[in-house]
Amino acid sequence: MYKSELDKHIQNKSTSNSFVLFGESTFFIDIYTKKVSDVEDGSILSFYHDEYDFGSAKAHLSQGSLFGDRNVLVLKSEKKVDKKEIDIFIELCEKNPDNVFVYAYYGSDHKVYAKAFDKKSTMSVRFFHPKEYEAQTIVSQIAKEKGVNIDNYSIIHLLQIHNGDVALACNEIEKFRVYDRAVTIKDIDSLVYGLAEVNLDDFIKRVLNKKDFIEDLNSILEHGEDEIRVITAITSYITQLYMFNIYIRVNGAPNAMEILGYPAPPQIVKEKSELSIKFKPNIYYKLHELLLSSELKMKSAHVDKSAILLSSLIRVQKLI
Repeated sequence: MYKSELDKHIQNKSTSNSFVLFGESTFFIDIYTKKVSDVEDGSILSFYHDEYDFGSAKAHLSQGSLFGDRNVLVLKSEKKVDKKEIDIFIELCEKNPDNVFVYAYYGSDHKVYAKAFDKKSTMSVRFFHPKEYEAQTIVSQIAKEKGVNIDNYSIIHLLQIHNGDVALACNEIEKFRVYDRAVTIKDIDSLVYGLAEVNLDDFIKRVLNKKDFIEDLNSILEHGEDEIRVITAITSYITQLYMFNIYIRVNGAPNAMEILGYPAPPQIVKEKSELSIKFKPNIYYKLHELLLSSELKMKSAHVDKSAILLSSLIRVQKLI
């Protein structure tokens, strides 16, 4: 199942008592691990992969509580845990409805758990990265909880600084509690240090405007950005431009709400509109084909991702 289905079960109080949480979004995995393991009077035992001991974990779910507490087992791991062991924990929960088991898998082999527990009562949930409007809503909610006055334009800017990483953007909100007024974009720029000194959107625009990008690319990679993330960010940006291109050709003028699903700042709309109409539809097709092929190559074992990224960006500029 997906996040929306789990949300309905949580709202209707119809969740199972065992969960396998996995997917692309570690942010959502963290959030929902806390939600489903937050049990009143729960006796919680948590393991990270390096600490994990099957005997101790099994004993925790097997034993009855002397004080009437509910036994909760939380297992977090970037490596796959033996499915037979997970099945045992699930079965212990099926035998005792007071037990709760949560397996939070942070690895990248998502397919292995997609249908692995279909015949079990457990809720196996895959989480995808939040869409742009979801990310903005999440940051906005965190800001309200912390009493921070910040408008949607500033939230968009904050997310852009962190290349859409919701967890990092939410962590930054704490810094803005020092202000007893509305937070501005200038405040964000002065207090927040992004994932890279070079803003990723600015870097993408530099590439698409056929300017020299080598120095900026080196800066981005040196400051910890991942090559695959760079290529997926470029693909996402070009997809947005294509949406602008189609909408403008059909309607004559852009409408951010209808194109993006949220009211983007006017300067952003103007910028993307002007850039989008520079490229013909067949160029967008070739760009997507190139970038998706490059991403696939990067995900293969024992490859030089930096070399593939550089080669792909040079080919992008040749295409346009």
